[in-house]
Amino acid sequence: MDLQLTGRRAVVTGGSRGIGFEIGRVLASEGASVALVARSARHAEEQAASLREETGAEVVAVPADTGDDASVAEMARTVRERLGDVDILVNNAATTNPGAFSDDALETEINVKVRGYLRCVRAFAPAMTERGWGRIINISGLAARQSGSVTGSVRNAAVVAMTKNLADELGPFGINVVSVQPGATRTRTWLDNLESQATATGLSPAELEARSAAAVSIGRIVEPHEVASVVAFLASPLSVAINGDTIITSGGVKGPIYY
Repeated sequence: MDLQLTGRRAVVTGGSRGIGFEIGRVLASEGASVALVARSARHAEEQAASLREETGAEVVAVPADTGDDASVAEMARTVRERLGDVDILVNNAATTNPGAFSDDALETEINVKVRGYLRCVRAFAPAMTERGWGRIINISGLAARQSGSVTGSVRNAAVVAMTKNLADELGPFGINVVSVQPGATRTRTWLDNLESQATATGLSPAELEARSAAAVSIGRIVEPHEVASVVAFLASPLSVAINGDTIITSGGVKGPIYY
């Protein structure tokens, strides 16, 4: 299937590792020009260089802290200077959820994942509106639907609410806004957490992963590139029928019925 992404220009925040990097890879493979945005300029450039070599696409690295107004404004200016006006924004930058509840943790996570997403939307949506086309994909998380972490649930539920409001506001201008909720995904961070849990519990990482996989209907943990493939479709013109909704990329968590 041709996703009709050739010539499109995309920004992926949190784009130097994990799901964000795989999203950048798929978009570049489909012919889009991609800006990988991350706090570490060195690491972002290394990853951008690897994607340029792998895909032949135009991939640039742009450092930014999405928790800071001035940094996002400078990032947007640099992206426009290097790629032109942006067609696709994938908001993915977030702090690692500590799982604990404190005022500082909650404020930090909301500033980066909720306000940060909104900062980027405000930076790029006006030009999308002028051109009459755009795609904004906000990476949320299944903590929006599950208890266990107040900070995780609050920040991810807020992303879903923000997404629906933006979709209603921007839809008439040709801009679709959706949220994606990955479940457990075999990123480096997830595997590192598994190692920590193994040390704490005395179980092996393989045993812990098998327990997690048993709760997923496909019988295994989803890979980052599999989440990225869904995001690439949502970034394409073919996804026009999906707006304001949330897509779950968990492999099918057993039990709950979402409707």
